[in-house]
Amino acid sequence: MPHAPLTADFLWDRGAWRSGETALGLDRGRFGPAGTPAERIGRFVVPGMPNLHSHAFQRAMAGLAERRGPGEDSFWTWRETMYAFAEAIDPDDMKAIATQLYVEMVKAGYTQVCEFHYLHHGAKGVPYADPAAMSLALIEAAKDAGIGLTLLPVLYMTGGFDGRPLNERQRRFRHDVGQYVTLLERLVPLQNDMLRIGVALHSLRAVPEDAMRALLATGVCRDMPIHIHIAEQIGEVQDCLSARGARPVEWLLDHADVDSRWTLVHATHLTPQETDRLAKTGAVAGLCPTTEANLGDGLFPLATFIDAGGTLGIGSDSHISVSPVEELRWLEYGQRLATRHRNVAARRPEESVGSALWQRALDGGARASGVDIGRLSMGARADLLVLDDRSPLLAARGEVDVIDSFLFSGNTPLVRDVLVGGTWRVRDFSHAIEARAASDYRGVVERWVAA
Repeated sequence: MPHAPLTADFLWDRGAWRSGETALGLDRGRFGPAGTPAERIGRFVVPGMPNLHSHAFQRAMAGLAERRGPGEDSFWTWRETMYAFAEAIDPDDMKAIATQLYVEMVKAGYTQVCEFHYLHHGAKGVPYADPAAMSLALIEAAKDAGIGLTLLPVLYMTGGFDGRPLNERQRRFRHDVGQYVTLLERLVPLQNDMLRIGVALHSLRAVPEDAMRALLATGVCRDMPIHIHIAEQIGEVQDCLSARGARPVEWLLDHADVDSRWTLVHATHLTPQETDRLAKTGAVAGLCPTTEANLGDGLFPLATFIDAGGTLGIGSDSHISVSPVEELRWLEYGQRLATRHRNVAARRPEESVGSALWQRALDGGARASGVDIGRLSMGARADLLVLDDRSPLLAARGEVDVIDSFLFSGNTPLVRDVLVGGTWRVRDFSHAIEARAASDYRGVVERWVAA
């Protein structure tokens, strides 16, 4: 049975505002034909943002890796801290952490998350009685929080380009190709309008070439989104050059049929030729500016990629920030610091930086998620954000200025209400389960500290 349609003074759809008598019909969790009478839900309504890269368990360690070690700290020293932290997590812990994180995401304006999930097994790599236990915990967390989930179980086989075995801390991550395909086959029947299953190759250093080819040739992977970490660190680029005679993105484009199903996460260190080639594939560059800054990764060549026609999206990755506003703001600010120019993401005269970034991230995030989201039009899943027009930060703002003000006017939350899959998940800044989620999360973290 269709619900009463929704209307607003201004609806953002595919890069432009619609105004006047436009309404959004709701039918079984999707936007459908609009009838009358319509319920006015606000002044400014925009599509929910997809988060294309998440490691949910890392939310619980945010702020705990900020003390200097005995030498110079880097991604690689941070990784050892993360591995030690991951050793303590079981499926119940995972569910509590992910539920808290996903509630935070929905309140911030994310309505879909791509969970790049590699913490599969128990201590020392011993499988759980149900090998899908950790995946199922994430699925339940997303269901409780009311966020769409693209679950990307990760294939992780080796500890480096030289094929070295995984170390003791990495054994929880390991599958061979056969085990991994079995996991995918277990999860695929669970798919619905709020759950999509995809493929994640951890990285070129963790998945040998023959394993990548064997996996991608299997029927279960057909039409799935495919994600991979790539070219995040200079050390990775140097190791790939040494082992394979090519840079990571160069090698992948030469050895795989990279197309619009692919998301290359980070892709920080690109030559101009790689940037142009990647843009032309239709693959998504999965950018995580706050995590990339926190880890000292470097800066993506944004302007060159956009000018080449590239597609991008944003993710919160390690979750030292859970905010699409902050990801997009720092995507732009990093470029300004590097180039000493302003308004870098706006590539045409009079183009709005905020509008350009928001729309690009919607388009790329939807493609990376493998779900019809990111647009306020018939047939798409019914996800939307109602901005707080009562806030002084949006005072006297018309449609020309509002998205720029949303992204660049500070850190006061401006997402008042959130609809996901046709259901209100946040009303007047409040999520129905946020108190319970916070209590469960606090219990897990306090138990770890006590131990």
